[in-house]
Amino acid sequence: MSDPTKQTHRDSKKNPSLNELIRQMTLDEKIAQLVQLAVPFYEGAEGDGLITGPMASLGITEETVHNSGSVLGMAGAAETINVQRTHLENNRLGIPLLMMADIVHGFKTIFPVPLAIGCSWDPELAEKSAEIAAKEASVSGVHVTYAPMVDLVRDPRWGRVVESTGEDPYLNSVFARAFVRGFQGTDLANDTDRVAACVKHFAAYGAAEAGRDYNTVDLSERQMHEFYLPAYKAALDEGCEMVMTAFNTVDGVPATGNSKLMRKLLREEWGFDGILISDWGAVKELIAHGIAADEKEAALKAIKAGVDIEMMTSCYVKNLSELIENKEVNESLIDEAVMRILTLKQKLGLFENPYRAADPEREREIVFCDEHRTSARELAVKSCVLLKNEGVLPLNGNSDRKIALIGPFARSGDVLGPWSWTGSKEDAIKLDDGMRKKLSGSSELLVADGCGIETTTMEQWQEALASAQSADTIVLALGEHSDMSGEAGCRADIRLPEVQLELIRKIKSLGKPVVVVLFNGRPLDLHGVYDEADAILEAWYPGSEAGDAVADLLFGDANPSGRLTMSFPYSVGQVPVYYNAYNTGRPQGAPDAQVRYVSQYLDIPNEPFLPFGFGLSYSSFEYEGAKLSSDVITMEESIKVSVTITNKGNLAGEETVQLYVRDITGEVVRPVKELKDFRKVALQPGESREIEFTLDEKQLRYYHSDLSHDSDAGAFVAFVGPNSKTNAELPFKLVK
Repeated sequence: MSDPTKQTHRDSKKNPSLNELIRQMTLDEKIAQLVQLAVPFYEGAEGDGLITGPMASLGITEETVHNSGSVLGMAGAAETINVQRTHLENNRLGIPLLMMADIVHGFKTIFPVPLAIGCSWDPELAEKSAEIAAKEASVSGVHVTYAPMVDLVRDPRWGRVVESTGEDPYLNSVFARAFVRGFQGTDLANDTDRVAACVKHFAAYGAAEAGRDYNTVDLSERQMHEFYLPAYKAALDEGCEMVMTAFNTVDGVPATGNSKLMRKLLREEWGFDGILISDWGAVKELIAHGIAADEKEAALKAIKAGVDIEMMTSCYVKNLSELIENKEVNESLIDEAVMRILTLKQKLGLFENPYRAADPEREREIVFCDEHRTSARELAVKSCVLLKNEGVLPLNGNSDRKIALIGPFARSGDVLGPWSWTGSKEDAIKLDDGMRKKLSGSSELLVADGCGIETTTMEQWQEALASAQSADTIVLALGEHSDMSGEAGCRADIRLPEVQLELIRKIKSLGKPVVVVLFNGRPLDLHGVYDEADAILEAWYPGSEAGDAVADLLFGDANPSGRLTMSFPYSVGQVPVYYNAYNTGRPQGAPDAQVRYVSQYLDIPNEPFLPFGFGLSYSSFEYEGAKLSSDVITMEESIKVSVTITNKGNLAGEETVQLYVRDITGEVVRPVKELKDFRKVALQPGESREIEFTLDEKQLRYYHSDLSHDSDAGAFVAFVGPNSKTNAELPFKLVK
């Protein structure tokens, strides 16, 4: 039998134009193209794929499956080839399937979770991670990834903050573009090592009330444009092929049925003509939201809003024919949706080769190869953030000493994080294995669990105590199980579980140096951790190479350079807490502020515990000579903001220099600071370098009350420094 991956498709029919193909399709065949089903519906599938919601009876017929347009959660070259081959045999017009999957932060080679990638402040490495994920996914038969997720996040209770790159619209936009470039490249038709990207969740899903998944979002239109929309727009400006609707409401209307959001803003104003897909079950959920009486009305509102593909519900296939027959829906809407779907299939080259890059032999060579794992380790190193260090780190693996590694993550493979469904916890490098590689001579690593994630036993504690008493230094590997974050992983209490806090207290009472390594998917309330530990390394979920990457940092083979992209709250009572907030009319700390009648808490500070942009290094960096080239910006003339950075430490290190601006007086209230640019600079011990930013009028524009995007003449302040809290202030004016 000939190799199906080498065959072309529809040769004899000369692949008629897409318009002609649509003319040949029956109405039922066109509607079926708008249906997306999970793996178990398809002949030739080996397993159940990835199911992220209940598999209820959808009333889907065999004919609908044979004419459906796309499948989700399928990966593996042999399986995708089998399913595609069988589908083409059953499809009257031989229209291939689109294979889609959640390839969020790696395929088999798992990179750090996106929140951690954001903390690298390294768009080039982020792009490389997406390129590698695309290469592994594509050779395994995937055509489209449901990524990047660019929702702006301010509430760490929400489990899905782990999928975002943080709380800042500018930085999120930079990473959105990087991920799209990595996934898609510049030529999807000819570069079969790439996959189409789908930006999500449109729009403002990250503002879900109370940090509870799928919950209501209620924002002013101006605030949505200012903070929440820029990253989606950046992804689309980079050429992102698809958009996924959000589960939440936008101005009282669920996104999936929101014509103003999807037709007017996305389609008309932004000019997006790619595929709009619902999230899992979101079309039918219009009923539960309360804007559709039944599945028929849900289908009507979704198709009118411009949703091309309905994921895993059957409102379209059951009701669109009747809606067209009753003239409630014009068939041209169906044709438009089908054209968008077929256009992407054509762009991916699926009509010429429906198997595209799927190749079992090449899959074995590429997936989880050493080259990819090396890149994953590099990004994991760059993504970890050193939160505290009282001279304990780095550890010395060559001295005559014993190190105790204790905690539920000491030898755990649960270091991949959510949305790593093709990754292997068994293949992930565990922390104890990574640390052992660093030891030599008579050094010894003593390993004990101490407790589980949320429970403990006396035996676990006694084993930990014995190890700790014998050790010179103690490393506690603590955190959240990966199911405690991600979709539906929302938590009202964002402290470590009590058994882990108790473990810290008991270990600290021994009077020995204590290092805490945190594996988690959200900013935590660090009380009971920060005050007890001598050093804290925030590792997040570092991915497949976790143990080696974290060990590189603990033993000083790499110098921590990560910086936070979400503020760590002092208490959950502050949430949402973020750096670019408004000042209020009675700001705390103002020169004329009263003692009581200002905007403040009586029991905790206003400021976050650890600010946006914060992170420590084994080096110390000194900022000197911050200056402006001029104190006036005009419509034509920019200014230069410069500062000299010196590495005062004994180790080579990397510093992230951050530029912020405050607009003192605006037509609407402006944030106390806004990130405008950043630079990463690598410096040898004693080395100095001048860093220069260009600041122009365009960077001072914002959305006014009428949604016009413009700048205001007047006073501004530029801030340059190592984080959003500590920086030099440089006043200037905009003259128009």
